[in-house]
Amino acid sequence: MTDVLAASPRTVNLDLAWQLNPQVALRPEPFGALLYHFGTRKLSFLKNTAIVEIVRSLPDHADARSALAAGGVSEEAMPRYADALAVLARSNMIIPSPVQEGPA
Repeated sequence: MTDVLAASPRTVNLDLAWQLNPQVALRPEPFGALLYHFGTRKLSFLKNTAIVEIVRSLPDHADARSALAAGGVSEEAMPRYADALAVLARSNMIIPSPVQEGPA
């Protein structure tokens, strides 16, 4: 099984595809967004509009690294954003995307 939280539990594997958990609702707010997990009833706040857009765009990219790059995150800032994604992964707000298989 692939370790979704890479080298340390504080970071997420940026080379995997991620998505918002289907049990999570994302509600935009002026400060960023609210995430509500209907399964665990956990509420999370995203106080950075950039990370909100990145989380929304995760399914559109082959991996988290591509989503971060497309969101304008520099190489120097990637560890900070990876930490933020790791918090969301640990709380089950984002999950690894199912493997997409091509036509047979």
